[in-house]
Amino acid sequence: MRNTAKLTTAVLAAGALTLGLTACGSGTDAASDTSGPLVVAASPTPHAEILTYVKDNLAKKAGLDLEVREFTDYVTPNTATEDGSVGANYFQNQPYLDDFNKKNGTHIVPVVTVHLEPLGLYSHKVKSADALKSGATIAVPNDSVNEARALKLLDAHGIITLKDGVGNEATPSDIAENPRKLKFKELEAAQTPRSLDDVDAAVVNGNYAIEADLKPAEDALVLESPKNNPYGNFLAVKEGQEKDPRVTKLAKLLTSPEVKKFIQDKYAGSVIASF
Repeated sequence: MRNTAKLTTAVLAAGALTLGLTACGSGTDAASDTSGPLVVAASPTPHAEILTYVKDNLAKKAGLDLEVREFTDYVTPNTATEDGSVGANYFQNQPYLDDFNKKNGTHIVPVVTVHLEPLGLYSHKVKSADALKSGATIAVPNDSVNEARALKLLDAHGIITLKDGVGNEATPSDIAENPRKLKFKELEAAQTPRSLDDVDAAVVNGNYAIEADLKPAEDALVLESPKNNPYGNFLAVKEGQEKDPRVTKLAKLLTSPEVKKFIQDKYAGSVIASF
């Protein structure tokens, strides 16, 4: 049985405030008390599943007391790590973190890259990208990094053409050629798979695809290549916590042969180990 606390964003926000007030009164929090368990914030799939495998099979032998908290959004894990409500997080890639730190004044840093979740284009209405009709609507994530990543995916497969030199903040306004006159519906990343009955296709992050019972390796019309891919997901902490002995133990376990085999066996190419 999974010993994982699934929390909504609202509950987490309240919990973070409570923990923050407690920390102010006691001088300790989840990040600074290295004698307590390492509390790690994670997206449910596959991050929390991978961490739970580590917790159930590897952590005790390594002398690591690990607690996994599931977050259902891409914001609270970083704010909770910044304020010390949790000691680490595992859910994001470097372009997203760079953008988040810049916009929010946070100080989160990567520790070790663990896996890649290929971004994919999915549809309930067509069987191939070539079958998308003129004027079709495609849902894309609305956060700046994942929207740019989605547009780059479509560009890489010749569905649209982006302007030269477009970076990690590309939006539909940066499309140079759109021969099928595609329309784009910007949604929170978690909502993109739920939109598949309402749009012609959607670009979906790998973790949300898996949660929606989509199989990226089989169901995606087009899928990101793992080769030279900058979007690997990593364990991250607040700057200054990188050498926390609990963090170094977890980093070693997350990049162990046992975890690589678990990823290969469980996700069958829908999640790819990056080590």
